[in-house]
Amino acid sequence: MRSILDAHVAEPGLAVVEIAAADDATAFAIQQLLAEHCATARADRTTRDPGGSGVRLRCFIDLRQESDS
Repeated sequence: MRSILDAHVAEPGLAVVEIAAADDATAFAIQQLLAEHCATARADRTTRDPGGSGVRLRCFIDLRQESDS
C-alpha cells in the first residue's frame, strides 16, 4: 500500500482507516459499516501481502460530513 500522506489527516475529522480481514467480503462489509456513519472515500479492491494471510483495505473518512448512504 502507498504511504499515508499528511493531506489525508491534515485537519480534525479526517482519518485513514486500514482494515485487515480474513477475506474480501469481510473487509468490504466493515467498509460499508463505516460508510453508513460518515463520509467515506471507498476502496474498490483489497490488497494482499505476498506470503501473508488475509487482505487489507484502506479507506478515507471525513467525520465532518454526513454519509451519502
